[in-house]
Amino acid sequence: MRIKATLIGLFALSTLAACGDTFGEQALIGAGAGTATAAVVGGNLAAGAVVGSAANVVYCKEFPEKC
Repeated sequence: MRIKATLIGLFALSTLAACGDTFGEQALIGAGAGTATAAVVGGNLAAGAVVGSAANVVYCKEFPEKC
């Protein structure tokens, strides 16, 4: 179980590294990452897309130098 959590965390962080240049790109990339993560852990895909999208947009706005 610990390995699965580590892999999910690494996947989530790697997708945030490519956060996009525009609001739309940021939302789309985040939605894809959230959906993929939800699929891996067996969660709700729609909820994963919404959370991932919002998280990536917020991350890119807070830390634009890292995007």
